[in-house]
Amino acid sequence: MVFVVTIGTDEDSIMKLLTSRSNSQRQQIKAAYKTLHGKDLVGDLKGELGGKFETLVVALMTPPILYDVTSLRNAIKGAGTDEKVLIEILSSRTAQQIKDITAAYRQEFNKNLEEDVTGDTSGHFRRLLVILLQASRQQGVQEGNIEADAQTLFSAGEKKFGTDEEQFITILGNRSTEHLRRVFAAYMKLAGYEMEESIQRETSGGLRDLLLAVVKCARSVPAYFAETLYYSMKGAGTDDQTLIRVMVSRSEVDMLDIRADYRRLFAKSLHSAIQVYTEYLSLSQYSAIQVQWGKKVFSQPPIVQVLPLKKMREACNFHHRYTSTMTDKMRRKKSRKSHCRIFN
Repeated sequence: MVFVVTIGTDEDSIMKLLTSRSNSQRQQIKAAYKTLHGKDLVGDLKGELGGKFETLVVALMTPPILYDVTSLRNAIKGAGTDEKVLIEILSSRTAQQIKDITAAYRQEFNKNLEEDVTGDTSGHFRRLLVILLQASRQQGVQEGNIEADAQTLFSAGEKKFGTDEEQFITILGNRSTEHLRRVFAAYMKLAGYEMEESIQRETSGGLRDLLLAVVKCARSVPAYFAETLYYSMKGAGTDDQTLIRVMVSRSEVDMLDIRADYRRLFAKSLHSAIQVYTEYLSLSQYSAIQVQWGKKVFSQPPIVQVLPLKKMREACNFHHRYTSTMTDKMRRKKSRKSHCRIFN
């Protein structure tokens, strides 16, 4: 079935249409729009929208593999490197997905992903990224190597002065996830620490973050993304790009599992956490991103929905309620003055 959309400035209608379709259906909409109007739907959407809302809509309109490929390209190109994006994608995707990403990257940008990654990173961090890009983890569990791997990791870190990063990279980058889970259990018995605790103490910087992501994804990919979402909304330095990227890329993969793990890990629903977070953001952009858990619009878990822009006075009232919970009176006074003086 093919759907056609007419572009206007009714953001609520645009989002209701796009979020009630799967990604494959949105690609059909895009193709039908081009056939009927001779114009690019995404280009027209960009012309009508702006800010984070535009970023979200463009993400929803992008095929999953191309979205990963574009995210990686944007993380690499330019003066700096967004290590967070490299870590998130390369540690969480399956071997087949990594192979598809590598092929699509070459087709889309006429460049080699491994070469671009190695040209923009260095040291042990680069070495582990390259191993992950090979997408050649061992299959199954090697029963005879479980205790030996645990002992090797213990000897490479907790047992010695300094750290043999190569051993961590080799084992964590090449063993299957099933095998690694068995190794983690054996390591806990041997060292008295969880693998994550040892990595935190024994490594640093980008390598530490990448090793932790590999370990967490070996344990549970949905739990890894639940934690990623939590920290994207935690504290003053919120990360809208990560929030959008995870919600869009996992919406038809394991979002219901992420939701369950979020509640288990943080004792609150992902829905309420996003609603509170984005109501606060409505001071500058839009009021709320909500996850539709109650009903399935199509065969896969539902996606993200953005509610219409609230009135600025309502947003200001929310901000006052938010700041009233702070104990720092000066911060509350400054925050109210900076955000709400338009209504004074």
